[in-house]
Amino acid sequence: MKIFVINPGSTSTRVALYDEKTCLCENKIVHDSKILSQFKRINDQLEMRTEAVRTFFEDNDLRACELDIIVSRGGILPPVRHGAYQIDQFLVDTLLFNPVQEHASNMGAGIALSISRDGGGVPAYIYDSISVDELLPEARLSGVKNHDRRSFTHVLNTRAVARRIADQEAFDLLEENVIMAHLGGGFSMNIQSKGEIIDVVAADEGAFSPERAGSLPIYNAAEIAREEGADGLYSYEVGRGGLMSYLQTNDAIELERRMREGDEEAGLVYRAMAYQIAKAIGSLAPVVSGHVRAIILTGGLANSEFITEEVRKRVEFIAPLYVYAGELEMEALYEGGRRLLRGEEEAYIFSSD
Repeated sequence: MKIFVINPGSTSTRVALYDEKTCLCENKIVHDSKILSQFKRINDQLEMRTEAVRTFFEDNDLRACELDIIVSRGGILPPVRHGAYQIDQFLVDTLLFNPVQEHASNMGAGIALSISRDGGGVPAYIYDSISVDELLPEARLSGVKNHDRRSFTHVLNTRAVARRIADQEAFDLLEENVIMAHLGGGFSMNIQSKGEIIDVVAADEGAFSPERAGSLPIYNAAEIAREEGADGLYSYEVGRGGLMSYLQTNDAIELERRMREGDEEAGLVYRAMAYQIAKAIGSLAPVVSGHVRAIILTGGLANSEFITEEVRKRVEFIAPLYVYAGELEMEALYEGGRRLLRGEEEAYIFSSD
């Protein structure tokens, strides 16, 4: 069993080859920022990234025809279900030419299809796309007609971590409700009910994070838009907001050092971020009438004992809190591919319907 995994990010493409039990080889292919800057659109990088993956095959004496399956991170499609979707030309074209939003992950399916063809038609899939949408009907309404909420959350990592904690604690995800909080440069939370993500707190709806403003009040947003324009407003959700706005850094380690040295402003802002994380988590409990089996923190910031304990003391009245720091994206893609090969899951076909 040989499973090849592809995970494109903004400045790198992570690849790995697995057998049934272990990772055989892997690499984080870092793309030169000067080269990336030459491309007008993110998706214009597809050929360059595909060639970089082919070079990985050459450097490791690998042959595409020897693969059993290829699994890529899913891009931002129109709403889909969780799990696997077969990669075909229609899915690739949708991600490249008609995506919901430009994102580096949109190139993954195109890279996978090229490698599949190199190998004579190796089965290729995306898994747990960013745009998985299983929201309850009540969860879709935003308060403004024709502007429904969108189900954007860290699907790949949070579903993988939920499975890991469920295995560890011996409970069945298909019978329980869990609240997940992914804490990275941006945050998102979701509630998984009997295996489906039925509501989310997206990056622009909840706590401010190291780089994002979170749920900026609409009157404040209108004022910023008047002063700085729509692009200026948007920039607070993609790099200028949160800790960056208040403290001019997104480095949690630096801020915790400043707090230990008596920086009161840093302490207030950092505690406020943890407070807002807990509020966002708490907002998901009523979705299932408080019947929550576990609350799980994951992502890079879950390495911070200060943050996890600040959140724990505010939410553990709802359910036990577990911490799985870091992320499992590559493992999630590999495990999804393995379940497909074993016949434990079936893949969907993407269509425009």
